Amino acid sequence: MKIGVYFCNCGSNISDKVDSEQVRQVIETMGDVAYFKTNDLMCSDDGKAFLHEDIAAENPDRIVIAACSPREHENTFMRVLTGVGMNPYLMQMANIREQVAWVTDDIGEASLKAATLIKGAVKRVGFHKPLEKKSIDMSPDVLVIGAGPAGLKAALTIAETGRKVVIVEKRPVIGGQPVLYEEVFPNLECAPCMLEPMLNDILHGEHAVNIEILTLSEVVELTGFYGNFIAKVKKTPRYVDLHQCIGCGECIGVCPVDVKNECNNGLDGRKAISLSFAGALPNVPFIDMSACLRARDEECRLCEQSCPLGDGIILYGDVQETVERHIGAVIVAVGASLYDAGLIPKLGYGRVPDVYTSIEFERLLSSTGPTGGQLTTRSGRQPKSIAIIHCVGSLDANHKEYCSGVCCQSAFKFNLMAGHKLHETRIYHLYKELVYPGKEEFFLYKRARENPNAAFIRYQNIDRLMITEEEDGIMIENTLSVDGSIKADMVVLCAALAPAKDTGKLNEVLDTTADTYGFFEELHGRLDSARSKVRGIYIAGACQSPMNIQQAITQGMAAAGYVLSGLVEGKQLDIEPITASVDTDRCSGCRVCMLLCPYRAIGFDDDSRKSSVNEVLCQGCGTCVAACPAGAISGNHFTNEAIYAEIEGVLA
Repeated sequence: MKIGVYFCNCGSNISDKVDSEQVRQVIETMGDVAYFKTNDLMCSDDGKAFLHEDIAAENPDRIVIAACSPREHENTFMRVLTGVGMNPYLMQMANIREQVAWVTDDIGEASLKAATLIKGAVKRVGFHKPLEKKSIDMSPDVLVIGAGPAGLKAALTIAETGRKVVIVEKRPVIGGQPVLYEEVFPNLECAPCMLEPMLNDILHGEHAVNIEILTLSEVVELTGFYGNFIAKVKKTPRYVDLHQCIGCGECIGVCPVDVKNECNNGLDGRKAISLSFAGALPNVPFIDMSACLRARDEECRLCEQSCPLGDGIILYGDVQETVERHIGAVIVAVGASLYDAGLIPKLGYGRVPDVYTSIEFERLLSSTGPTGGQLTTRSGRQPKSIAIIHCVGSLDANHKEYCSGVCCQSAFKFNLMAGHKLHETRIYHLYKELVYPGKEEFFLYKRARENPNAAFIRYQNIDRLMITEEEDGIMIENTLSVDGSIKADMVVLCAALAPAKDTGKLNEVLDTTADTYGFFEELHGRLDSARSKVRGIYIAGACQSPMNIQQAITQGMAAAGYVLSGLVEGKQLDIEPITASVDTDRCSGCRVCMLLCPYRAIGFDDDSRKSSVNEVLCQGCGTCVAACPAGAISGNHFTNEAIYAEIEGVLA
């Protein structure tokens, strides 16, 4: 076997500390080394030209390049090998800049160390195999789970390039949680007004033809891999024709059945056929068949009879169905939920009237809410005092240790909104910590502080607060403070943001993972927060971490960027060959590899009782190789033989 060694001086980065002639004397004694050549700067244009011409002239079987870190220029030299017609995987780099020249002062010692590393590389490269990249067809279309700001922005961005996008939303409306807010921080903009242009583009804009919206739907199965997923979506019937209904609402008023309105957190009622709220999009009602009289075998047709468009709009015969969509990638944007304040019993939620969560208070303030925007207690009185409790469940080892970041902004917003409606109402802020990061957020806090009717009171432990009902209002007692008791007519609990209710179930369907707190786990918290650990599945918005609308929108754009750069229409998907492979003759079917693979790249054949590696998902990390008790898995380009040979070369 003919092996050529190329030594790079790296300007003077290496040559100042490593004597190439001393290294040559050691390396040329190795039997497989046919030649040893030096170049001043191999990564330069002249250096690459030299390497190209010399390889073409020498025609070696393998080469070793002694230079800098493979992370920096391995791909550079692999492209040179490809250009000259040599398989790029028949090369091994020895890092003698970072690992020798930059950390060893003595020239003699540095030269010896460099020679030792090169010897190991020479021994190893003899076991390299000419690996080849594979290419497969892929779908450029995308599935977006969740129709909140992050999901809608990602969907619209992708659709604008001509790709097909399927949006799956479990609720009957799109827009996510913000469409339920009258105003959003930090500038108290009307949330529905702010989102309306994007919602209009999604439903009726120039690129709406590329977007399919499946409301009242959920993903129940995902099979395949990056570029070639098959998603099964369960569609619950709306029982109203989504395309012909004009949303006049005539059917709603005649319905005789009243149920709690989940959109308003049960603070008021709705009909069995209803719109979620005034202004909901799509502007088409839905029938809650579990509440409809027809579910009780009663022949009620009042909604159908009241429809001014006649027959065919109300669809009593609608049935649940499961549809399949072939897509190349998935973006998860299912948002978050509030931490259950009922888990802190002393706060009185669900027990003391007029103790509300922040979302419930949002609806009380909203003109489309249960009171039409009138801020009143359950008895119908205007509250003379409101207590807003921050950090409910946050920054607490017994509940949620993290800070959600948005709760304080909501509390400051409530201060101003309540003050606009009730000018003389006293507002108490009970807080553990105050958070207002960003270039605009401080001003909202400043305005709340400047409110002459507002008072800020710090507490140490949420479990030390006791809320009880008394005849003349609600008593809030801080048991750590002698004079820490106050009375209020209404209490607002600003709870921590927590993972959405179905996050665990969706993780199972997508084969993704959850982090310590139950949110969707990102590939890297700083560098790749929009990617999951499964290739082709991206995460955006508050399902990954507590965040505000701006941050969610930005992450939705990041996820869309990953999709657009990876799934290019008309191109095939290149598969890197440095993956793991299973020797089925040695595989015992123990499935240890499946349990440990961080990329969910290993499957199991129930018939043969053998494991197999999905080359598209595998990232070549080697976890399964090290874990296999039978030694049945090997890593391409990092075989045991090659690694043992490298060790032998270093120790020789």
